[in-house]
Amino acid sequence: MPPIDNDTGKNELKSRIQQLIDSNQVMVFSKSYCPFCIKVKDLFKELQVDCNVVELDLIEDGTNYQEMLLEMTGQKTVPNVFINKTHVGGCDNTMQAHKDGSLQQLLSSNEAYDYDLIVIGGGSGGLACSKEAAALGKKAMVLDYVVPTPKGTTWEFIEPHKIKAINKRGKETFYTAAKFVLATGERPRYLGIPGDKEYCITSDDLFSLPHCPGKTLVIGASYVALECGGFLAGLGLDVTIMVRSILLRGFDQDMANRAGEHMEEHGVKFLRKYVPVKVEELEAGTPGKLKVTAKSTESDEIIEGEYNTVLIAVGRDACTDKVGLDKAGVKVNPKNGKISVNDEEQTNVPHIYAIGDILEGKWELTPVAIQAGRLLARRLYGGSTLKCDYVNVPTTVFTPLEYGSCGLSEDRATELYGQDNLEVFHSLFWPLEFTVPGRDNNKCYAKIICNKLDNDRVIGFHYLGPNAGEVTQGFGVAMKCGVTKEQLDATIGIHPTCAEVRSQLFRFTSVFISFLPSIS
Repeated sequence: MPPIDNDTGKNELKSRIQQLIDSNQVMVFSKSYCPFCIKVKDLFKELQVDCNVVELDLIEDGTNYQEMLLEMTGQKTVPNVFINKTHVGGCDNTMQAHKDGSLQQLLSSNEAYDYDLIVIGGGSGGLACSKEAAALGKKAMVLDYVVPTPKGTTWEFIEPHKIKAINKRGKETFYTAAKFVLATGERPRYLGIPGDKEYCITSDDLFSLPHCPGKTLVIGASYVALECGGFLAGLGLDVTIMVRSILLRGFDQDMANRAGEHMEEHGVKFLRKYVPVKVEELEAGTPGKLKVTAKSTESDEIIEGEYNTVLIAVGRDACTDKVGLDKAGVKVNPKNGKISVNDEEQTNVPHIYAIGDILEGKWELTPVAIQAGRLLARRLYGGSTLKCDYVNVPTTVFTPLEYGSCGLSEDRATELYGQDNLEVFHSLFWPLEFTVPGRDNNKCYAKIICNKLDNDRVIGFHYLGPNAGEVTQGFGVAMKCGVTKEQLDATIGIHPTCAEVRSQLFRFTSVFISFLPSIS
C-alpha cells in the first residue's frame, strides 16, 4: 500500500493503532521473521500472558503502521511492545523490564474486568461478534437480551463498565468488561390506537397462527408488509394493504411502484393515503371478525372495513430503552431509540459499540449485522482495518415479483451526484420461464445507474423479476469490485437465465433506450 499522504488517512490510522493499544492488555507490533520479535513473543508465552500480535510484514499497510508507530513512540524498530496502554519499547526494554520486575507490575496494573468483551443481544450480529472475539483469544460473554417477562432475564448498565443482570427469580448478578457491543435488535412497532395490541398481530405472530388468517388487512408499506401481503394473496386469501404514503421507503421508488402495480394486478387491493384510527372486535373466533376504522391523510373522509385478521407492519422499534444506556452515557435518538455510530460502529462512549438494526440510518438486515459484528471483533482484537460497507449492500424484497437491489437508488444517486452526472440504462424483459405458463410480458424490469464522472462505474443496480436474490447476489460482488458499464457490456451472458439481462439486455440498451418509458 502506498504511503498515506493526507491528514485524514493518517488520523484514521493513528486511531486504529490506538484502538489496538487500548483494547489489549499486551499489544505487540512485530514482524514474523524477526528473531527479536520471536524472543519477546516467547517470553509472554512462558509467562502465560495472552498478547495480541500484529505482524507488520503480513498486512497490506504494514509500512504505514511502522511509520505511524515511529511518530507516536519515537521507535521505528520491531518489536514495539505496549502493556496496559503503556509503551514498553523493543526487545531489550522488554527483557530488562522482565528482569527488574517492572514488567510484572505493568501486567498487574490492569483494572480487573471480568471480561474483555460483553455483547448485549444474542441475535445473529451479537453471536457473530462474540464468536469472532473468542476465536481471537478474548474472554467474551453474550447476554441474550429479553424484555421483562415471567421467563425472561434482563440486563442493564449501572456504570460505564458494569452491568446488572436480573433473572426471573429477581436475583441480581454483576459483570464488568473492558468493552461492550450493543446488539439488542428491534421489535415490531404498534400503532398506538384503540384495539391494536388487543386484536392485531405482527409478522412475529403470523407464522405461529394456529388457524388460517382469512380475509386480511395489512397495515404498512414496508418490505415486511408487502412480503406478507404477497404470500397471503398467493395462498388465495383476500388481502388488502393500507398505505399511509409511499411503498418501500428508502428503496428506489420507480422499482417500488412497479412491484406494487404487479401485486395490484394480481389481486392484492391497496388502500392508499389512509391511516387506521381504531380496531374493534365484532366476533371472537379462529379467526374472528374485526372492524377497522381509518381516516384519509388528505381529507376528513372516514372509512370502515371488516376483516378476519389485521396485520401491523409499520416498522420496528430499537430495543434500547431498557438497557440503562443513560447510565453508561450512550446517546440515543429519543424518537426511535436508534444509536448513532462512527464508521467503526463506535458510539459516543469510546468503549461501547453498536451493530445491527439499532443503528441510525443503516440497513436493517441480518447479513449486515453479521458482517458488522465479525469485522468489528477483527478490528478490536485482530489488527484488521476492514470496515463494514453499508452502501453496496445486496438485498431482495420477496414480493410476488421479486425486487433485488444493490447500491444507490436513482433518487439517492441524483441527490449525491446530480442528474446530469448520471447515466441510467434500463430495460423491460420477459424471462423464458414466463413464456410457457403465459405469465405477464413486459412486467420484469432492470436498470443500472452509472456515474459518468467515474468511468461509468455502476453505483446502483435494480432488478424486478424471478430469482432476484440469486441475480442480485452476484451483482453485489461485481459492485464491490467497482464494475463499470463497459465491463458489463463485455460480459457474456448465460442463456437461458434471468441473470443474462445484466449483459445481453444492458449491452444493447443504449441503442433502444429512447423507445422505452421515461424513468425520470
